[in-house]
Amino acid sequence: MVDEIKSLEELNSVATGVEAPVAAPREPVRDALGRAYATGKRKDAVARVWIKPGSGKVTVNGKDLEVYFARPVLRMILNQAFTVAGVEGQFDVMATVKGGGLSGQAGAVKHGVSKALQLYDPSLRAALKAAGFLTRDSRVVERKKFGKAKARKSFQFSKR
Repeated sequence: MVDEIKSLEELNSVATGVEAPVAAPREPVRDALGRAYATGKRKDAVARVWIKPGSGKVTVNGKDLEVYFARPVLRMILNQAFTVAGVEGQFDVMATVKGGGLSGQAGAVKHGVSKALQLYDPSLRAALKAAGFLTRDSRVVERKKFGKAKARKSFQFSKR
């Protein structure tokens, strides 16, 4: 079966004169210090994230994870990427976040961690992609329009 497929590809390349491109396996992307870097975004928040092998210590804007994200839900959002990839406690994270509120910042860090994980180890890409963590959530707050109380809410109507 495999030989037939190869021969069909060869036949196609001979007939069209163009060779079929072969997908190259993804290479890990790391800096001189062995870290992977990625940028995560959510709402108005932008997170710069560096990951490296370690004990699972997470630092956000120079503060410990439990101090910066005090609500357990926000910490859970951030740890989802590690849980799905199956690498809890194996990487140290250093992130700087600007803009937005705490919820958006947690989502931005999660997005950045997911992207950095798949850059560090391309074999984790399938699990992260299936969970939807590599896609930037494009939902943002709608702007206020003139003549309206809020983005869509109108002022109270008076017939007389």
